[in-house]
Amino acid sequence: MPRIKNQPEQDKILDIDRRVAILIDGDNAQASLIEQILVEAGKFGNATIRRVYGDWTTPNMNSWKDILNIHAFQPIQQFRYSVGKNATDSAMIIDAMDILHSDQVEGFCLVSSDSDYTRLATRIRESGLLVVGIGKKNTPRAFVSACNVFIYTENLKRQSQSNGSSSRRKTNHLSEQERELVELVSQAIDMVGTDDEGWTRLSEVGTALRRIDPGFDPRSFGYRQLSQLVKGSSRDFDMRKVANGAIIELRLKD
Repeated sequence: MPRIKNQPEQDKILDIDRRVAILIDGDNAQASLIEQILVEAGKFGNATIRRVYGDWTTPNMNSWKDILNIHAFQPIQQFRYSVGKNATDSAMIIDAMDILHSDQVEGFCLVSSDSDYTRLATRIRESGLLVVGIGKKNTPRAFVSACNVFIYTENLKRQSQSNGSSSRRKTNHLSEQERELVELVSQAIDMVGTDDEGWTRLSEVGTALRRIDPGFDPRSFGYRQLSQLVKGSSRDFDMRKVANGAIIELRLKD
């Protein structure tokens, strides 16, 4: 979702300084979309709490195991007490209420397509906190409407495929390190949003880069500062100074 100028209500939703809890129903979500989920959640705040719920003794949770450490998610074990019954939603709802009353966050990202989370989303909104839902297009309308913002995973898949093919076309002339940089900056720009001409503030991109990859450091690419790195990659990025040089903006070249 792009940053929209002169729209205060939009700015209230898109607040990258807001603390957000990402709670994922592992039985009801796709591990392959974790990077896209993090980018989308990052548009609304800093994911200080990251948890994936499920019965980790079952084979269907195997796809989540490889990404837990990579993206710093905490696995929450919930055994199934009876055949055919999903106890994950109950565990996730109880945890969400504990987090809500502890005042640790100002927003929640609930990843599931299950209508059982409708009342939870409504309760969080009643407390004045932001609720972002992420799920499939077949998610019941009641849960979608209970969220401030709802993002369909089919759109994330489409965007990922589009970005992937576009990125390969644009970066096939680059070295592996340069390609890694372009992909990271592209994700960061997508996270913070741009104006109608594709420009965004370098300082916000730098913050987003750290959230996507806490180990990101311009020195890894041979530069002391991010502005020097962008300037040194002028064939991939445009850069300009605005507000009498006080603000640096950048955009990806077509």
